Amino acid sequence: MPYFVYILSCSDGTLYTGITNDPEARLAAHNSGKGAKYTSGRRPVRIVYQKLCESKSEALRCEIKIKKMTRKRKLQWIAANTVAGNAILPETGLSSGKSLSSGPAV
Repeated sequence: MPYFVYILSCSDGTLYTGITNDPEARLAAHNSGKGAKYTSGRRPVRIVYQKLCESKSEALRCEIKIKKMTRKRKLQWIAANTVAGNAILPETGLSSGKSLSSGPAV
C-alpha cells in the first residue's frame, strides 16, 4: 500500500512532518482538530510538501530524515520543490496548481 510523507505549514509559521496513506483525509483531520495534538492549536494548516512512497516503512524512513533536518534546510527543500507556491510534478515538469509536491527522494 502506498504511503506519503508530508510537511505541513501551520498558521504560526511552524512546520509539521508526518506520514499517511490518504493526504486529503489527513489534512482534513489536522484542520478539524482531530489530527496530531501539535497541529490542533496551530490551525489552519496546509500541505507544502508531499512525497509518494512505496511502503509505510519507506515513508517512515523519509519522515525520520526530514525530522532530522534543520528548519532552514526544510524550507530550502520545500522551496526547491515548488515554483510560485505550486508543486512541480517531476514526471511532467508541470505545475500542479497545489501547494504540495511528490518531489525527489529524501
